[in-house]
Amino acid sequence: MTDSAGRRPGAAAEGLLGLEPTERQAVAGLAAIYFARMLGLFLMLPVLALYSRALPGTTPLLTGLALGAYSLTQALLQIPFGRLSDRLGRRPVITAGLLLYALGSLLGAFAGSIGSVIAARMVQGAGAVSGPVMALLADLTRSERRTRAMAAIGMSIGSAFVVSLVAAPLLDAAVGVAGIFLIMGGLALLCVACLYGLVPRPPALQTSQAAPLRAAFAAALLPHYLGIGVLNGVLAATFVAVPFALKDLHGIPLAEHWKTYLGVFLASALPTVPLILWTERSARPDRVLGAGIALLLLALAAIGLGLTHYWPLWVALAIFFTAFNYLEARLPARLSQAVAPELRGTALSVFATAQFLGSFAGATAAGWISGRPAGLVGVLAAAALVTLLWGLVHGVRRA
Repeated sequence: MTDSAGRRPGAAAEGLLGLEPTERQAVAGLAAIYFARMLGLFLMLPVLALYSRALPGTTPLLTGLALGAYSLTQALLQIPFGRLSDRLGRRPVITAGLLLYALGSLLGAFAGSIGSVIAARMVQGAGAVSGPVMALLADLTRSERRTRAMAAIGMSIGSAFVVSLVAAPLLDAAVGVAGIFLIMGGLALLCVACLYGLVPRPPALQTSQAAPLRAAFAAALLPHYLGIGVLNGVLAATFVAVPFALKDLHGIPLAEHWKTYLGVFLASALPTVPLILWTERSARPDRVLGAGIALLLLALAAIGLGLTHYWPLWVALAIFFTAFNYLEARLPARLSQAVAPELRGTALSVFATAQFLGSFAGATAAGWISGRPAGLVGVLAAAALVTLLWGLVHGVRRA
C-alpha cells in the first residue's frame, strides 16, 4: 500500500539502515538478546578448561565433554524447540529456553565436581532457541530488508566474542568461574525482560496449518543447511590454526590475541555493508552469494600463504571476516525467504543444528589434521577444499 506520493506507510520514518521503526525495535531487542546470551557463552570458553582440571574426578576427556556438552544439547534440541515455536508461538518457547539457560547457569555456579559441571552445561544447552529467535526476527522484518537485519544479529555475536576475550580473564580474577556462571544466569533473565519489554509482539501464527516436519527436509532446502554447516566448520577450523600461528610463529602471548581479533573485527565490519546492499539490489542475489563464497576461499588461501608474516595474515583475516559476516547474515535470510511462516521456526532450527554440527566437525577435523605432518597449512588447505566444494555445489544449483 502507498500514499498519494507513491510511498509506503512508514517509509519516511526509515532510518539509516532502511528499517521501519518496528523493524529497528525488533532488530535492537533481538540483537541485544543474542549479544547477552552469546556473551555468557563466550565468557566461559577461555576459563572453563583450566577450572575443570581442579575438580574431583576430572580427566582430559571429561574436561573436553564439559566444554562440548553445551553444543551437544543445542544440536539435539534445536529442531524440537523450532517445531514448538511454529505451534505455540515464538515468545513462549524463547522464554522457556532462556529460563533453562538460567537454571543451568545456577547449577554451574554451585557445581562441585566435573560431573555436575557437565550436567549444568547440558541444561544450559537445552535452551536451544537460536532457530526460534531467528524466526521471530524474520516474522518482524520485511523480506527485502532481512539480510541487513540478520547482519545486525551477526555483528552482535562478533561483538560478544571480542568483549569476552577482554572480560573473561578480568572476571575470572574478580569473581571466579562460579561468579561467571551467575553472570550468565543474570544475562539470561535480562534477555527475558528484553523479549517482552523491547521486542514488538509478533503476528499470530496459523498453527492449525503447521507444515509437517518432513517439509523442513525438502531437497530444495538442503543446500541452505549445507552452506551454514560448511561456513561454521571452516570458522572453527580456521580458529584452530590461527591462535597457534599468532602464538608460535609471531610470539604473541595468548592474553594479547584479543588485540588482533578486535582490529580484524572492526576492519571487516564496513566492507560487509556493500555486499549486503548488492544482495538487496541485485536481480540475481544468488550470484552475490557465490561472490561471498569466492571471497571466503580467497581469504583462506591468503591466510595459508601469510601465516608467517603478521600484517599479511592480519589483512587476510579481515577479508575472511568480511566474507564470513556477509554469509552468516545472508544464509539464514535466504532460508527464511524460501519457507512459509508456519515452517520458519522448524527450518531455521534445522539450520541451527547444521551450524552446531558444522562447528563440531570443523574443530575435530582441524585438531586431527594439525597433529599430522601437514600441520596448520594442512588445516587451512582442508578448509579451502571444503569451501571450494561448497562453491561448486552452489554453482551447479544456480545453473
